[in-house]
Amino acid sequence: MKRAGTLRLLSDLNNFSGAARLRELLAGDPAVRVRCSPDGRHLLLLRPPGAPDPQLLVAVRGPGAALERAWPAGQPSPLDAFFLPWPARPALVLVWESGLVEVWGAGVGPGWRLLQSTELCPGGGARVVAVAAPRGRLVWCEERQAGAEGREGPPAVAFSHCVCVRTLEPSGEAGTNLGRTHILLHNCPPFGLLTSRKDLFLVPTATTWPGVGHILLIWSPSKGKVVVAAPCLGLSHSKSLNPGGGDPWDFSTLLRGLPGLLSPRQPLTVHTWAPTPQGLLWLDFRGTVSLVQPHGGTRAVGTLQEAPASLAGSAALGTFHGTLACVLGSTLELLDMGSGQLLERKVLSTDRVYLLEPPAPGMENEEELETRGGLRLLSAVGLFRVGWEAPQGLELPSAEDLVFEEACEYYQRRSLRGARLTPEELRHNSTFRAPQALASILQGHVSPSTLLTTLRAELRDYRGLEQLKAQLVAGDDEEAGWTELAEHEVARLLRTELMGDQLAQLNTVFQALPTAAWGAILRALQLQPDGNGRLRSQAPPDVWKKVLGVTTCGKEPPSGILPLFELLCRCLCRLEPRWLPPFVELAQQQGGPGWGSGGPGLPLYRRALEVLGEEGTRPEALELDLLLGSGRPKAVLQAVGQLVQKEEWERALEAGLALSPSSPLLRSEIFKLLLAEFARHRRLDAHLPLLCRLCPPDLAPAELLLLLRTHLPDELEPPAPFPEPGAEPPLTVGLLRALLEQTGTEGRPSGPVLSRYEDILWDPGTPPPTPPRGPMSALQASDHPGLEAWAPSGQGLCVTDTG
Repeated sequence: MKRAGTLRLLSDLNNFSGAARLRELLAGDPAVRVRCSPDGRHLLLLRPPGAPDPQLLVAVRGPGAALERAWPAGQPSPLDAFFLPWPARPALVLVWESGLVEVWGAGVGPGWRLLQSTELCPGGGARVVAVAAPRGRLVWCEERQAGAEGREGPPAVAFSHCVCVRTLEPSGEAGTNLGRTHILLHNCPPFGLLTSRKDLFLVPTATTWPGVGHILLIWSPSKGKVVVAAPCLGLSHSKSLNPGGGDPWDFSTLLRGLPGLLSPRQPLTVHTWAPTPQGLLWLDFRGTVSLVQPHGGTRAVGTLQEAPASLAGSAALGTFHGTLACVLGSTLELLDMGSGQLLERKVLSTDRVYLLEPPAPGMENEEELETRGGLRLLSAVGLFRVGWEAPQGLELPSAEDLVFEEACEYYQRRSLRGARLTPEELRHNSTFRAPQALASILQGHVSPSTLLTTLRAELRDYRGLEQLKAQLVAGDDEEAGWTELAEHEVARLLRTELMGDQLAQLNTVFQALPTAAWGAILRALQLQPDGNGRLRSQAPPDVWKKVLGVTTCGKEPPSGILPLFELLCRCLCRLEPRWLPPFVELAQQQGGPGWGSGGPGLPLYRRALEVLGEEGTRPEALELDLLLGSGRPKAVLQAVGQLVQKEEWERALEAGLALSPSSPLLRSEIFKLLLAEFARHRRLDAHLPLLCRLCPPDLAPAELLLLLRTHLPDELEPPAPFPEPGAEPPLTVGLLRALLEQTGTEGRPSGPVLSRYEDILWDPGTPPPTPPRGPMSALQASDHPGLEAWAPSGQGLCVTDTG
């Protein structure tokens, strides 16, 4: 059935203070300016200068006093007036063309009272031409004397304006705090100022210089940037702009730095501007409604059945639930924002109609909460709500029926049987307990206290999530808000089964916000470095099972969708590549029946290598670390072989020494691989102590020499005592001695020699003195008593003096 647009009467204005005066101004003056307070209770009507008394009326819905102000003919009336979004009490700011500002407040005492009065242009000689009051700020465009800028002539007058900003905040019970004046833009044409909840739009006026009448600016205070857009050219450029930091922009300098904006073009012909949460709507004289989005892009929304005849005709624009509402004269047209299709057209009983902004989030009363989602329309007849309603006679399914229908779709996706599930089967089959429990709760079979206790944590999480969404919509600290939202989403997805849509959603979050998503994984796995370059985790096995598990039911994920382990490996490669090998090593230590390092399929290090890319295109350092940390013999030998090819001898030796004694065969293979290199060349000589430590203790000297002989280079010529200049030095006995000592045992063996080469290892100590070569006199023998054992038999051992 087709939905119908309705006008619902909210108030006939009798419950507003000063109702008679309110109806009089709404019906009698087409130029009256109407504004609504953020809480929806106060209506402000401001008449143009020279209008009959009163020029200002503030009507209050419910209890409260009205405010009427009138200024004599000799005194100027305010240029504009705004309500301030202060939650504690209603406040009103009045701004005059001379720069005078008055802040009025209600709720402190009986009636309204003046809180503060100040001057925006204390030096004089300036004239305020436009003003706006975005949240927490007061922004105005003022015209300064051309001589103050040092220029003369018509262009100087056309660009003698500047846009200024001051903070405006409540202070105490009955005070305000106006900050210092900062210049946002100077040497600019006159701009009109329009504000939405997040952005300030600077739009051209009828007095803007024609050469720049096609340009408008969008200032986002929360982002600290300004967007310069030319809707008729389809161009937009973004620049950083922070008036509080002391970096205002000169308008001409700003435009000269943006190519294409000054192309000859007719000024914008705009009948009505209207700021909305989606951007800035504008209606031209052909009846076309366009939307300028906050990033500067422009698109046509739709075309009205009638076009405005002149500027004198009244028009109002607004949006609700994806619908554009336009009041042109006494006609209300509703258009679809997406397609521009006319949905409904109504003829009203009056042409004095005003569209009011909805109340700010969190400030609605009970009645406004019930009517949330529609626009409010004000006329002298009353206050109405414009919205969509379902036609009469349309029966909506009960909450219990919706539970079982949704559960049918969920269980059908997981079911392996071909039979179709029905809601009736879910109601009576005891296997499906979750939808039955939820239906019991909705039927009231569970007491409210028990239900509140069960859902307390969930409600707290949802409340925090709603507050976070409101913060993002308001534009406060968007980067931190998106980060927190991503962490919430990753934590939620980790509690699901991570199949199909959930896995695809997790991939999307990691692609959009990898840093925030990885932060959520850190908390879920409780990862911490141990100070030795490794990671430790205190997460329960169920969490690791979900991280390391492959796709269930033998189904491969769709193209481009990675399982969680591969997704984490890819994220680490982007953020912190050095932590990928420790993470894979930690994952290999986890395990369970059918999952982890002991499960079927590829080992974890191979899954991580596939994330790095095809063989030959991977980062060498990461590939080596993954192979060495895998603990698999073939992978470790492959890594040592790559290190040998790169001649990283020390790292290859340390890789072998790092293996536990429970892997003697693998250590022996690495030793034989490096021993072959030691036999071929002398580039391993500097690392001989490490090679000796790697030598297997059960290797006999004969086996060592046979291994060396196998890999010694062939001798094409007879050996020479010394190598030729520039030639590779040969393997010497001195180098070989250390290895042979490592294969032997301490001390000389007491039994028979086990090998014919072992006798060269033993050192008998200091050799005996050399025997004399000729006869020796007795005197010489006495000088060396230790030599008497070497005297020949039959010779005297002493000499007598004959003289």
